[in-house]
Amino acid sequence: MTTLLVPALDIQKIREEFPILNQQVNGKPLIYFDNAATNQKPKRVIDALSTYYEKYNANIHRGIHTLAEKATRAYEDTRLAMQEFIHAKHVEEIIFTRGVTESVNLVASSYGRAFLKEGDEIILSGLEHHSNIVPWQMIAEEKKAVIKVITITSSGEIDIDHYRQLLSSRTKIVAVNHASNSLGTINPIKEMITMAHEVGAVVLIDGAQASAHLAIDVIDLGCDFYCISSHKMYGPTGTGILYGKKELLEKMPPYMGGGEMIKDVTFARTTYNELPYKFEAGTPNIADVVALKEAVGFINQLGKENIASHEYELLSYATQKLASLSSVRMIGTASKKVSVQSFVIEGIHPFDIGQMLDARGIAVRTGHHCTQPLMDSLGLEGTVRASFAVYNTKEEIDVLIDGLKRIIKFLN
Repeated sequence: MTTLLVPALDIQKIREEFPILNQQVNGKPLIYFDNAATNQKPKRVIDALSTYYEKYNANIHRGIHTLAEKATRAYEDTRLAMQEFIHAKHVEEIIFTRGVTESVNLVASSYGRAFLKEGDEIILSGLEHHSNIVPWQMIAEEKKAVIKVITITSSGEIDIDHYRQLLSSRTKIVAVNHASNSLGTINPIKEMITMAHEVGAVVLIDGAQASAHLAIDVIDLGCDFYCISSHKMYGPTGTGILYGKKELLEKMPPYMGGGEMIKDVTFARTTYNELPYKFEAGTPNIADVVALKEAVGFINQLGKENIASHEYELLSYATQKLASLSSVRMIGTASKKVSVQSFVIEGIHPFDIGQMLDARGIAVRTGHHCTQPLMDSLGLEGTVRASFAVYNTKEEIDVLIDGLKRIIKFLN
């Protein structure tokens, strides 16, 4: 990744928008480096949640009273914001879900159940989160399909030559992440999508780690499905989207049955609603969807190029500092990464490192990061993962490095 020539952000001013950062943990100022798991929420997002419940809490779409109409408008305004955010062609291609996990399950259960046949092949990569592995295993077992896995290079990148070898007329689905949650690797998804389409396969992209960091244009990418979780892009937990090409969504059967996803119900038969409501059964997570629009606004106000530039500086600085510690081994050294750095320290279990850093107010993630097959392939039980967001600083990284030095000295 090359440094972007964009205006510098006022990080201290940005930090003031995040109330949670203004606290102490174990008597130390909080340093939050667990952003790949979930990032913190600006006050505008928190305020949007409160405003919904205080001012216009009502169920949506079916009510004709003032509160219901206001809630419906706010909910659908977020759908429009997400359409623009990922440059989808049609607003009805935006399906609200609980996040990437439900989005992948929806496609695996609906598209997979409808179109997979015995002997068909599903290609995944060795970098995938469990959420983009287990749903495919479940539907593959049911349909007697076969899962093929792209190998990963020593630097933590997809082996594109191996991917090319796996593709065939039997390939029906390719499901890969845009960026790895464990290693930060940015995958060449546009090239991979083109290659998959050449053999007639559809492609699902897990965009959980990309949504707050990378520009997303689903028309330019050409992907068939793209999944996003709100809570990894400064929005609330428990919501997100599935983007799907309209022509595919129209062919897919509903994922769940209930209110909203129907046009007419009798005991003899039911006719299903039009897109996007066909896939949105029941009362949705209205407040969090409404607040998601504010997260989109926050990202757009700062500008993704500005965010990416700052995070690249943090990643480069942290990588350089970690490399200076003789006992530290970096895990994942891809040439293109989002702001995630995993590492291990010889002779010290990652869990112990995480606990000792927490005692100094530093939040990092330890373990296999829901990528156990990846860790097995690397011969690791797990790693320590530091992941950075727009509100983090180099000074915080210095505190992390000092803490690691003390841990190494104490335990060795």
